[in-house]
Amino acid sequence: MRPPLGLYVHVPWCVRKCPYCDFNSHEAPGALPEAAFLEALERDLTTDTGRVAGRPLASVFIGGGTPSLLSARAVGRLLEAVARHLPLSPDCEITLEANPGTAEAGRFRGYREAGVNRLSIGVQSFDDRALRALGRIHDGAQARRAVEQAQAAGFRRINLDLMHGLPGQTPAAALSDLETACALGPGHLSWYQLTLEPNTRFHAHPPALPDEDTLAAIQDQGLALLAQCGYRQYEVSAFARPGERARHNLNYWRFGDYLGIGPGAHAKLSLADGRILRLAKRRHPRAYLEAGEGFVSSRRVLDADDLRLEFMLNVLRLREGFPAGLYTRHTGRPLADLAPGIREAVRQGLLEATHRRLRPSPRGWRYLNDLIGLFA
Repeated sequence: MRPPLGLYVHVPWCVRKCPYCDFNSHEAPGALPEAAFLEALERDLTTDTGRVAGRPLASVFIGGGTPSLLSARAVGRLLEAVARHLPLSPDCEITLEANPGTAEAGRFRGYREAGVNRLSIGVQSFDDRALRALGRIHDGAQARRAVEQAQAAGFRRINLDLMHGLPGQTPAAALSDLETACALGPGHLSWYQLTLEPNTRFHAHPPALPDEDTLAAIQDQGLALLAQCGYRQYEVSAFARPGERARHNLNYWRFGDYLGIGPGAHAKLSLADGRILRLAKRRHPRAYLEAGEGFVSSRRVLDADDLRLEFMLNVLRLREGFPAGLYTRHTGRPLADLAPGIREAVRQGLLEATHRRLRPSPRGWRYLNDLIGLFA
């Protein structure tokens, strides 16, 4: 039995490239080529559907970039095209990422009517000074208003993206962001530390970031506040109230399958013969739109070493870990593949292992990179 299947759709355009962003995003033209983009996405999907033989989609995630630059009509046409090619499970989770700088109530209502049932809003901070430092095009008032507009439009499932460890940020400022977010009442929060990624402006010209002691204080105080507000940490940077965990992302972390369409999108697919295939699509929007049928830029079948590392790289991000039988179910390989790494991780106190479940210990959770490295 093959694992659940999701679909990721990448929208590559933004109003402006943020200095910390290493995603495949490009400054939007004056008018988005919506019609040509939708046609290319459907051709891309048509090519890929042959690889999944009518398997139902458990989730759809429209990410970017800034997908909320697309009109509600375009999103509706995209979801209609998806439904023409693949069955959607009755409770299919359909998420769209939105930027407060492009948000307005009429568009949110349109997304809801088009079939989107979960919204992920890229707030990053509610502090105007921090937002300017991050190069964001919205302010704190717009961020709060975007959440309220989404709720008024009928969205019951909302995620807010927030960063901490921002230039010059104090623990008090970081906690103020979290307090504002919690007061708005989203079911899910993604809270993660700003990192200086290669090939970004921040990496070339680093801003002054908080020192290690300040970062530790932000982390400790923030985790305590989130728990107090009813958010349970179930993944490294994901916090949810009961029933609000992100199903699409859980599928990634449980080593499920997913199609990826759009510029630079990636896919991971279990083939009928038991092999696992990785695909990547052409990255640049122009090359993607002009691809005809040749959207794939790279393909790779995972070998035993790849499978071991990639599986553990994902499942160990989950606080609950994974059931012992999951590795074999989702890779076709025996759990013995992992035995040397498991023994050493247990010896170092990084992993808790029984015959039923394996999960990071509190120490392993703290030193997660060291734990994952034992399976490289």
